[in-house]
Amino acid sequence: MKPEIEIYDTTLRDGSQGEGINFSVADKIRIAERLDAFGVHFIEGGWPGSNPKDIEFFQQARKKKFKNAKLAAFGSTRRKDVPVEHDEQVKLLIDAGTPVVTIYGKTSMLHVKEILRCTPEENLAMIGDTVRYLKDHGKFVVYDCEHAFDGYKLNAEYSLATWQAAEKAGADIIVLCDTNGGSLPNEVAAITRVAVGQLNCRVGIHTHDDIGLGVANALVAIEAGATHVQGTVNGYGERTGNCNITSTIPNIAYKMKKRCLPESSLRKLKELSQFVDEIANIRHSPRQPWVGSAAFSHKGGTHVNAVQKLVSSYEHIDPELVGNARRILVSDLSGRSNIVMKAQELGFKIANDTPELKGILTRIKELEHAGYEFEAAEGSLALLIHRKLRNETPPFVVESYHVSMRHDGAVQKGAAGKSTCEATVKLRVGNEVAHRVAEGDGPVNALDSALRLALAKFFPQLKKVQLTDYKVRILDGEKVEPISTQSETSEIGTASKTRVLIESTDGKDAWGTVGVSTNIIEASLQALVDSLEYGLLKKAKKKG
Repeated sequence: MKPEIEIYDTTLRDGSQGEGINFSVADKIRIAERLDAFGVHFIEGGWPGSNPKDIEFFQQARKKKFKNAKLAAFGSTRRKDVPVEHDEQVKLLIDAGTPVVTIYGKTSMLHVKEILRCTPEENLAMIGDTVRYLKDHGKFVVYDCEHAFDGYKLNAEYSLATWQAAEKAGADIIVLCDTNGGSLPNEVAAITRVAVGQLNCRVGIHTHDDIGLGVANALVAIEAGATHVQGTVNGYGERTGNCNITSTIPNIAYKMKKRCLPESSLRKLKELSQFVDEIANIRHSPRQPWVGSAAFSHKGGTHVNAVQKLVSSYEHIDPELVGNARRILVSDLSGRSNIVMKAQELGFKIANDTPELKGILTRIKELEHAGYEFEAAEGSLALLIHRKLRNETPPFVVESYHVSMRHDGAVQKGAAGKSTCEATVKLRVGNEVAHRVAEGDGPVNALDSALRLALAKFFPQLKKVQLTDYKVRILDGEKVEPISTQSETSEIGTASKTRVLIESTDGKDAWGTVGVSTNIIEASLQALVDSLEYGLLKKAKKKG
């Protein structure tokens, strides 16, 4: 079915101009293929006139078959006083071999006079000549009106004349660009209505997020009659970014009830968002609307209690519609409903009338007060619940450990030297004692190695469990009660505390565990022990 609103993705061009974003040619090919599979209608691959990397991208992209999307090359109108057929940048747009070419031109009189420094008439000719030339070469032409809104506010008559020059020359879509990202929704809506009323071709919208209204401005433009929206995955782009299509697409589909992409694609939206972040080597933001891990998370006890009874009470939509999932967070703000829903999510059979529930909740609040945090440490939380419900003896107990570090050579910047870390661990499994020594790149690595060596003969299945991430946070010190851990009881007093969060995987699932102490090694050991014990618990549950 033909979409009411077309999605034009510019992650590979406008998005790559964002701070910290750097795609290789291989990266761009992978993202383009994923965007095509997702179902977007246009993929802007880059600007072949600006750098060799984009030229190479288009050379490789010509060998690919895109099923859903049309590939677009991006560039500008011809230079002033240069015939279009002699303009090298325009020639490169033709040579890119894409079915679509998108060009931008000056819409604002300010830019015509101060940036181009040409006459208003010459700027109109530059727009018309370039669009006409591209159409003569069989291209589908998208014309981006740079600074459309600022230009219209400055000189409405001339701004409109630039749009009409592109339309008269044969542009297929005229796109209004809020290039500086500073327009308000009422301005965008009003000016878009003018464009829709004055132009016979389709009107599109391209917004930036400089004042936090990129998505809002795109949506009001659609309400005003625009049928084509440009943006980037996760809002990548210049300065504070472009319109985030990861938010725009579900808003169009589920809030505005307009056809844009198939529902099957929308269910892969979170996956697409995470994929592009991974390629860009950027940590996925948990606070991304719709697709972030926090988008459908519930922490306050009142909220969770309501969600337990009726999910729509605190959720605007079913998270599965965008490939996301509901998350129940556990903290010192938790009530019984938090614990019940989270425990059920972790695979425990528990209800509001389970006798152990009060003890679990009390213990969580005690630990949170001491600096523990379970939102990203579901492995530690699962162990806590398991211990309260089952009252079982731990599979192993660390009785003692020692970590030492030796450095040979001068200790100063730039000086050659070698550091050696060694850890000794003594632990008990039932009636047997294991005592192992290991070296590592650092104290935590050495401790992890010693633990694994000691446990190897008892639990060979732990070979699959690997540490994948390690984070440390220094907490403010405050007087608290002693906290009992599996290994020993530690007094956490007025000194600053360290919280260690470890992420582990068995190759299939990933989980987090947490440790807190005034000693970073002790905190790390707590998290390591929980990580390995949770690995055993998961294995036992699957067998059971």
